Amino acid sequence: MGRSSRTGRDTEGAAISNPQPTEGHPYAQTRRAQLATRYTAGRALKSMKIPLFPLELVLFPGVALPLHIFEPRYRRMIAECIAASAPFGVVRAERDGLAVIGCTAQVVRVLHSYPDGRSDILTQGVDRFEIEQLLDRGEDSGNFLQAEVDLLPDTGPLAPRSAREQCAALHFEMLHLIGAAETRMNLNLDAPVAYLLAAAMPADPNFQQAMLAMRSDAERTETLLAYYREILPKLRSGAKASQHASTNGHVM
Repeated sequence: MGRSSRTGRDTEGAAISNPQPTEGHPYAQTRRAQLATRYTAGRALKSMKIPLFPLELVLFPGVALPLHIFEPRYRRMIAECIAASAPFGVVRAERDGLAVIGCTAQVVRVLHSYPDGRSDILTQGVDRFEIEQLLDRGEDSGNFLQAEVDLLPDTGPLAPRSAREQCAALHFEMLHLIGAAETRMNLNLDAPVAYLLAAAMPADPNFQQAMLAMRSDAERTETLLAYYREILPKLRSGAKASQHASTNGHVM
């Protein structure tokens, strides 16, 4: 979908792995007070101003993201978001700027607070958004980024359950063939699963960014199916070759 017009890159927020459980600042209002109505191509879009957290990853709606917060500016940002029950935006940091499409995140809980002010938090992706304008940080370059964004609801159809079932089966076959560690996934195949599968696959971030930009569950699911159908024959062939080689004797 392209990149934001200004670079605005920041570095922070190493994701932490496997958490044990799954007044007055400009944007710190309730979610209802933040939202405004804009119209694009005859559709009403919800617009809002949010702080941005650039990371070298893609966050999807409904997907959990544990983070270790250590930079002072992001400590302030997260503290303000928690106090106001407000979201922040996770956007992928790329070599030449920021991706245009990102995902809002809500702090679910603070997992651990350190004496020096650092913290481990558990967040969850909520809504996709498109950056309309990066806001001036003023004279203090140590401030965190903020942007005006439009939330992006889906505009296309849902995938049928049969496609979701096939997608899930191929996903787990792929993980088995590449020897990936098994992870618990509670998939409800009566609801969209493409975001959950895309977040769990060892895919190129460019592929995941393209998935985030798609506007229907059906398109995302078909894209995943095409990906699995392309890669699985190679993985199956490699697995058979390895198995055959293992029966040819052993090194003394």
